[in-house]
Parts: sequence; C-alpha cells; structure tokens
Amino acid sequence: MKKYLLLLIPAMLLFTVTCSRKDEKSSVELPQFSIQLTEEEKSGGLMTPEILWKFRRLGSIALSPDGSTVLYTVTDRDIPTEAARTNIFSIPVDGGESTQLTQAGGSSPQWIDNGNKIAFVDEEGKLAVMDPAGADIKTVEGLSGFDAYRISPDGKKVFFTRRVKLDQTANEKHGLPNASVRIINDLMYRHWNSWSDYSYSHIFVADFNGSRVSDEKDIMEGQKFESPLSPYFDDAEIAWSPDSRYIAYTTKRLNGKEDARSTNSDIMLYEIATGKEVNISEGNRGYDKYPVFSPDGSKIAFQSMQRDGYEADLDRLFIYDIAGKTRTWITRGWEFDVQNIKWADNENIYFICAYMGTSQVFRTNINGKGVTKVTSGNHEIGSLQLESGRIAASMMSFSLAPELVSVDMSSGELKQITSINKDIYDFIRMGNFSEKIIRTSDGKDLQMWVIFPPDFDPAKKYPALLFCNGGPQSTLGPFWSYRWNMQMMAANGYIVYAPNRRGVAGFGQEWKEQISGDYGGKNIQDYLDATDAMALEPFVDSERMGAVGASYGGFSVFYLAGVHGGRFKALISHCGIFNFISMYGSTEELWFVDKDYEGPYWDLPKSYQYSPHLMAANWDTPIMIITGANDFRIPYTQSLEAFQAAQLNNVPSRLLFFEDETHFVVKPHNAIIWQREFFEWLETYLR
Repeated sequence: MKKYLLLLIPAMLLFTVTCSRKDEKSSVELPQFSIQLTEEEKSGGLMTPEILWKFRRLGSIALSPDGSTVLYTVTDRDIPTEAARTNIFSIPVDGGESTQLTQAGGSSPQWIDNGNKIAFVDEEGKLAVMDPAGADIKTVEGLSGFDAYRISPDGKKVFFTRRVKLDQTANEKHGLPNASVRIINDLMYRHWNSWSDYSYSHIFVADFNGSRVSDEKDIMEGQKFESPLSPYFDDAEIAWSPDSRYIAYTTKRLNGKEDARSTNSDIMLYEIATGKEVNISEGNRGYDKYPVFSPDGSKIAFQSMQRDGYEADLDRLFIYDIAGKTRTWITRGWEFDVQNIKWADNENIYFICAYMGTSQVFRTNINGKGVTKVTSGNHEIGSLQLESGRIAASMMSFSLAPELVSVDMSSGELKQITSINKDIYDFIRMGNFSEKIIRTSDGKDLQMWVIFPPDFDPAKKYPALLFCNGGPQSTLGPFWSYRWNMQMMAANGYIVYAPNRRGVAGFGQEWKEQISGDYGGKNIQDYLDATDAMALEPFVDSERMGAVGASYGGFSVFYLAGVHGGRFKALISHCGIFNFISMYGSTEELWFVDKDYEGPYWDLPKSYQYSPHLMAANWDTPIMIITGANDFRIPYTQSLEAFQAAQLNNVPSRLLFFEDETHFVVKPHNAIIWQREFFEWLETYLR
C-alpha cells in the first residue's frame, strides 16, 4: 500500500472560465466562489464540514534561483458547484506581502531564464510564460496534451510527459466500436483507482525557444512501461542535469504478474544528444526513485530500498558518481527513511525524515560525516526547496493547514511566511494537542498524540476516539487532512488519541518492520494498551469510547471489533481489509500482500489467522462501514463483506457506499456527507 495515505491529494484544475490575459485591455471575467465564512459560521466558532471545504489549499512551491522569492499555488473549492480554481502567488522568502500572479488560473510554476521568467500551466492546460510580476503572459506554441513538464536549466529544451496508446482494445480487435468488454490476459489491468486505458506515461524531449516547442521526441518510444510511476505520476521522479545534457528518470520495466509482485524500479540516466542511457541502480532489487543532480552535475542522489517486494523497506540515500559509475550508500546506519533530497552544494545534502512522531529537516555530507537534525517541533515538514543557501518548505500540524515556512539552515529556526487561511482562523477555535508516552504491556515506550476539544475543561469528562493509522507503515505525525481532520473531531466534543503503534515509520526500521505478518499481534495490543491508558485519564469517559480508521486503520477497526472486550461503544471503518483470502484474490499490488500476509492463501501462511472475518461472530459493537466503488487498492467488496457479516450477526450497522469515489473521498458534496454521517453515527452511540 502507499506509505502516505493521509497526505493531501493534489487539487485538480476542474473549472471552466471566460477570461482575458492580464496584459490585455479587456476585463477578466471570473466565477464567484463561495469561500468566505457566513455570519453563522463566524459566530459558531467551531470547525464544520462546510468550513473545512472553505480552507484554501497550498499546492506546489518553487524557490527562485537566488533564494529570494517563493512561488506557490493555492486552490479554492466552491461547495455549491464543486468547481476548483488554482492560482499562482509569490512571496519573499523572508515573509511580507504576497502577490497573486495569475487571476484566471495557473499551476505548476517553474522559474526559468535565471529567474527572469516563470513558466506555468494556464487555465486551459497549456504551457505559458510570464514575468515575475505576473505580467506579459504568453502562451507557448507547439505543445498540447501533456501532463507534467520541466524546462531545462539552459532554457533550450523541455521534457514533458504524455500518455501513449500502445495496446489494442477489444473494440479495435473485433471492429465493433459499440462493444463494452475488456479482454484481459495478465495482471495489473487496474491500479489503485482506474482501469488500464491501454496507454503508458512516456517522457518526451523537445526544443524550446521561450515561445515555442518543436521537434518533440518520445525517449521511451515503443516501451510498455511508464515514467513517472503509476499511480501517483510524481514528476519529481524525473530530473534535468545542470548542464541540460542528461535526464535522469524513474521507471519500472516490468509488466503483468511481474509488475504486480515486484517493487523493482530503476533510475535511467539518458543522454539527450546520443539517446544512450545507463541504469544507475542496476542490480538493486527494491524501489529506486527521485534522482537529484548535484550542482556541478557530477553526481546523482536518489532514494533506494534494498528488498524487492517490500514497499516499506528502509528508504536510503544513495549517491551515483557519473564518471566513476559507482554507487555509495551515504546514510548507512541511519534507521529512518530519507525523503525529499536537496543538494546545498556539491558535498552537503538536506532531506526530510519522519522522526519520532514528527517530520523534520536533516542534513548530511557525502563524505560520511553522519546525519544531523536541523529542525524540531510538533509538526510535519514537506515540499523542501533549497536554492542559494535558502530553504523554503511547507509545514502543517493538527491545528494548522499547510503553510509556507522558511528554514534557517544553521539554527533550524522556522518562520511561517504565509497565512492563506487567516480569514478562517480568525473566527474558529482550535483545540490544543500534546504528546503522551505510555508503557506497553510488553515493556515498550509507545508515543501517541492527544487532541483536545476547543475550550477543553479538565474537570469535565469527554467521549474519546481511538484513531487507527493507515499504511500500515505510514507516518503518524501532526498532520492536517481534509477528511480525517483531528480538529473536526475535537470540535464535535471528542478527545482524540492517535498512537504510533508498531508498524509506523519514524521510530526506526525495526519498529516499522515488526508489523509484517503480525497484523493482529503487537500493534493491536498497542491500541488496546493506549485505550486502557486513556480510559484512566480523569477527563475521559471510559464508557463512551470509539475507534475509527481508514485503509489499514479500517482493518484495525474490523479486527478490534472482535477482540476489544467491551472497550468501545462505536466503530467506524473506511475502506478496510476484512477478509485476507478475498483481499489477496482481488487486490492489484500483490507485492504488498505477498510481504505483509507472507504470501498467497493457498500456501497457508500463519498470518491469515489475523483475518477479521474469522472473528465476525464476536462482533457486538455498532459499526459504520464506508467504501468507494473505484477503490481497487482495497476492493470495495471487502466493505460489503464486512457489512453483510454485521447485519447477519444483528450488529447495528450502516454502509456508506460512494459510487464515484476511490480509496479516498475527494468530491466536496460526497466529503460533506461523509463528515455528517461520521458524526451522526458517533453521536448516536457515544452521546
């Protein structure tokens, strides 16, 4: 499963507008978005589902070459129409007034021409160029139908990605255009939330003169492989060399059953002039991703996992020396996952790690001088940008939606430089949160986060919710979510506790790896130990406790339903695993179940004893079950099986089935219903 299920899903550019360019004389006509709080919402002072969807969402960021200015995108959503609008802003890295650079829409900004111009994708999905003040906007000719792009450092080339159809449909094979059938001969015919569309994401390289793209070339011509990798298609998996001579890109040259069972991706170093390429990670069997060239272009840093089929293996920092054709494991001995790598100079590297329940900036030296922690605090840092000795990043917490911060490279001091949701924070009250550490029944320290309702009164008793994390090997830091929003739960009068149980990232590889093959073991006991500890708190009503979670968290709720021993009075499971046998028989990323279930059910692994369906006869606690029809990661039939078991065992139960959602609920109207039903269920059984 994807390691970071709870991270924000990038907003889609879904709106249609009639507009003129900023530098033209005619007026700009823009749709009106309902993003301001109503007087009733202001006076209420608490988070609601409708207010949550009025939060403006920080998107991509780009630091100028001189490190002085940050570009960032902000997406607004209109609840009545469900339309989205994304625009580009700029702000000094030291803080100050922000400037809106686009009015009618813009995304994916990139500094070009040594910071004298900005390239971006306009509201029509075309490549455009403007000056740093947002004026003189011009559409780039000769490029259409692309997904991601990046202009070369010398400004003379551009790479872009586009889907290329290489497979024949049943309609084409039989000459019957009105047929609706798939002829499937191998696995990976669907992935996460979509069926195969008979095409593959390829990288193209073309000439660019500042106003026109020409002479495009598919550097993966004929290959039935993809770059970037499905299902996230993260363009950070592709990089230009500083001299514009090379492209390094991530690909996984496997198909069918091999693709479904393996995580063996590689990084290819492609020479533009000759078309020759070298596999710089050849021989390594796990994930290799995210190449980043050193400033002098002599080396490539990248993230590397060692073992094939284990998506939660230790994410290591490797350096490839281009001239010497050698690879070096730089962070050997460091037991935390390296992410978001940035070169400060030709010897020093900054990166982000999930660390002890938070996410922080670290640095290291390629000469083996060890790893140093740069930042601290109860937050999660992401989207690291480093230019000319300056760092900008995004930061979020349980009480802060993502905002831009600057990072002092020597002291690690963080300075928030944007306040894109100030108009909301001025009127709603946030609950406090704190860290709590308990001793588990097997003598381990268990860290967890506790989130309190606004206006918390320690003399009162509150109902409490156990938050079960997804993944299972994902991080659990102070995150902000537009669905599993801790402030929303707290605003409804609940104490929320979120344990970093066995299996999560950020507490060393041994802690993370323990969960594989032991789904119903130590991590479930961690949840029970955390619940027992919270039940002793004077402000918690031990007779009004519930458990909620999604994905692996949804599995956890299903499993707890059979073993919790009366601790919980209400349960909610979203897209959870219920039956290991049918899950193995219908999921797509088989490497996940091969590792965490210890193989297929016909080999009779011991881990199948932890399948929740085996304990459904013990269920007696009211449970709401939620799923989406387009969830292929944990197929929606898992939730249907669980609901049927609850109904047949006469357990009070409700099924929310979203016909047009996936593993996540992302459409505003659906998401608001999700929240309303969520709290109605809890209100019924915990109030």
